[in-house]
Amino acid sequence: MRVLHEQGVEKTTLADIARAADVPVGNVYYYFKTKDQLIEAAIDAHGRELESMIGALEQLGTPQERLKALLHGWIGQRDLTAQYGCPTGTLASELDKRDDGLDRAVAKVMGALIDWVERQFQAMGRADARELAVALMAAYQGISLLTNTFRDPALMETEGRRLERWIDSLA
Repeated sequence: MRVLHEQGVEKTTLADIARAADVPVGNVYYYFKTKDQLIEAAIDAHGRELESMIGALEQLGTPQERLKALLHGWIGQRDLTAQYGCPTGTLASELDKRDDGLDRAVAKVMGALIDWVERQFQAMGRADARELAVALMAAYQGISLLTNTFRDPALMETEGRRLERWIDSLA
């Protein structure tokens, strides 16, 4: 996942993955016959990380606390985002340019997060929960793009604080 995020899908080779994993390239070919299989594995890993993160967030008491903790996680990755963009968002953007269906697989991962965010807004009693969930994700993806474009992690912090106030205003 890291190599694909840092180098991009098109530039990454199976040899790059082998180097990063410090294994012979033949080992990588044993598990991944094609680059698409490697990308699928990375998408699955994104999905597992999302499930784990949601599990941890579910331990928090209120939907507002859960949503703000999600924001804090994003803000905590601001330096990485400034350098390479959002891991899932950049992967989705790259895969959209291909004609192999992998864009739909990454869309499912993003969709799962939107669904979870929607449930948080529903728990806050919001009838417009889906719209709010999409708005939160759109704000995050937009600020990720700007943070990366301008290589300015402070943009992510500023937007994160604004989104916290927004969440509080919806309660």
